[in-house]
Parts: sequence; structure tokens; C-alpha cells
Amino acid sequence: MNLNKVILVGRLTGDPQLRSTPSGQPVCSFGLATNRLWVDKKSGEKKKQVEYHNIVLWRRLAEIASQYLTKGSLVLIEGRLQTRNWQDQSGNRRQKTEIIAEAMQLAPKTISKETSPLPEKKESSEEIPIIEEGEEGINVEEIPF
Repeated sequence: MNLNKVILVGRLTGDPQLRSTPSGQPVCSFGLATNRLWVDKKSGEKKKQVEYHNIVLWRRLAEIASQYLTKGSLVLIEGRLQTRNWQDQSGNRRQKTEIIAEAMQLAPKTISKETSPLPEKKESSEEIPIIEEGEEGINVEEIPF
């Protein structure tokens, strides 16, 4: 059995970019920063390492992300890894690994700045629903913010 599953919790590095394919399918992309905190055993010093991820959302997930997320928003993304290959205008072979989102959960914005690789945004403590790809009939009016 094979498994290609990614779960990330992080903050957007920029505002989501919503586009449409030639056939009219909405697609949204953004950068996501995640971090790892640890204490160096030798020096006792706190260390922090930030990783940056390319996130791609399709259809209704793309529309919701572009409507409700902004730079610095905290979000949980579940999806799969996918690597694209292409040749640029100069003839060089290029490659990009992305996380194709299959579910997304928008988080309350009251999380501590200590764990954030990006600046904190305005506060809200409302419960936010999990939104999954393929979940038809999501009524935006029912989203509690």
C-alpha cells in the first residue's frame, strides 16, 4: 500500500492568488510557512527553523481560501504532494513540488506569536468549520465569520 498524505499547520506568506483555468475551474495558490522549535542540547539555546511550502487549492476550496485567507492567516491544510516538471523559456528544465489541498481548516487568530513564523493578525475566537474538497453545497452564509 502507498500513501501520499501531508498535514501542515502554518501561516500564509502572502495573500492567496485566485485564477481560473481556460475551462473556468478556480485555482488558488499561496505560500505557507511552518516552523520547528527545539532547544540545542549542547548550548541550551532555543532554535527555530522555518520551512516554506507551495499550496494549491482547486474549485470551491480555492474560492473559500481567496475569500477568507490573507497574509499571516493561520490555516491547517491536508493534502498530497505533487511535483510538476516543465521547461522554461530559456530551455532549462524546472521542477516545483506543491501540496495539493484536499481539506482546509481556518484557525482562530488567537494563537501565540511565539509559535508563528509570521506576524499575528487581528483576533477572533469563533469556531471555524473544516472544509473538504468535494463537499458540495457549502453555503458561505453558514460560515461563522
